[in-house]
Amino acid sequence: MKLVVEQSPGLYRPATDDEAVAEARRVLASRHRKGSRLDSPSEVKDFLVVRMAGLEREVLSAVFLTAQHSVIEYREIFHGTLTQTAVYPREIVRLALILNAGAVILAHNHPSGEPEPSRADEYLTTQVKSALALLDVRLLDHIVVGGDRTVSMAERGLM
Repeated sequence: MKLVVEQSPGLYRPATDDEAVAEARRVLASRHRKGSRLDSPSEVKDFLVVRMAGLEREVLSAVFLTAQHSVIEYREIFHGTLTQTAVYPREIVRLALILNAGAVILAHNHPSGEPEPSRADEYLTTQVKSALALLDVRLLDHIVVGGDRTVSMAERGLM
């Protein structure tokens, strides 16, 4: 199926790649509004790829969820450079408390397109998981997005 854009009444043209991506983001955002559920790991990954794949700098984001895994909010928390982002677990914990989250999914992108987690990513995940656990908030996963590929640290047993 090819996405088309109406230029004027009755006159259509094929959508550009940027227009198609923008439309995909709009559709996914409407599916994952406050109160909707993220029911499978593949759904979470698809959601994050659309949100993060095209970012030119490293960004750490989080999906804050209720204890039953309904979406409270998706938020980009830290913005960095091409290869790194300064992340402070305290800020993630603070947002989880403000939003009354019962669970969190962390995600960050690798603008290089390679989604393999680094040792620093593993260490950060451990730190955030421990900090959230003190408040009875579960860290469900940390997903690394590289282009259209993802690596789930939970699926890899790195959490």
